[in-house]
Amino acid sequence: MLTPERHRLILQLLKEKSIVKIQELVDLTQTSESTIRRDLTQLEQGKFLKRIHGGAARLQGKLSEPSMTEKSTKNLQPKRQIAQYAASLVEEGDCIYLDAGSTVMEIIPFLPKDIVVVTNGLMHINPLLERNITTYLIGGYAKQKTNAIIGRGALASLEHYRFDKCFMGVNGIHSQFGYTTPDQEEAMIKQLAISLSREAFVLSDDSKFSEIAFAKIADLHEATIITNELDPETKEQYMSKTTIKVVTS
Repeated sequence: MLTPERHRLILQLLKEKSIVKIQELVDLTQTSESTIRRDLTQLEQGKFLKRIHGGAARLQGKLSEPSMTEKSTKNLQPKRQIAQYAASLVEEGDCIYLDAGSTVMEIIPFLPKDIVVVTNGLMHINPLLERNITTYLIGGYAKQKTNAIIGRGALASLEHYRFDKCFMGVNGIHSQFGYTTPDQEEAMIKQLAISLSREAFVLSDDSKFSEIAFAKIADLHEATIITNELDPETKEQYMSKTTIKVVTS
């Protein structure tokens, strides 16, 4: 079977299933595992799919944006492990920024109390106040889908602060295109918070790697990535671009 035909079959199966295993593709194309791995690498370089451990997954749409409710129910165990590690980096007396992300929200139970938090996350407010943590909510437009405060007012409000550390959620992490999110206004808030912070951290499980959303937030080197266990090939690819902290169970 010629390479273009194999690629067509691989992409067709991905449209039907979203995730495919290498062995499925070996059976489908009647070729060797090494050939399929080479095909997947070529298709990933062409931005048609992303490699995952043992197979490949379909890329999300550039404007695809799950709601906060949808995100908060996915990959809970790795998110909590990532968040607990991230919280351990916060020291008493720190002023930190918490982005309106579902993984970032998981940090709150593990934070020290003697800190100041600034956030644009509406869902973060009650958990922070219940822990008696000094909290500032920036002003602006309340976006219903992600429960985030965004817009011109949010940017102006955020300019009044400076942070020891900021913690960000993203929709895409790509070795070439950096950190991305579907909404350009949210991207601007995230970008500004990173620039106002001494240290910046992106919290993401492995599902966000190789994804590219519509609006760029920052280049990879502008933040440290905290993630769960990555396959060695992916880890090596990204470690040459930025610092990665891998949290294992």
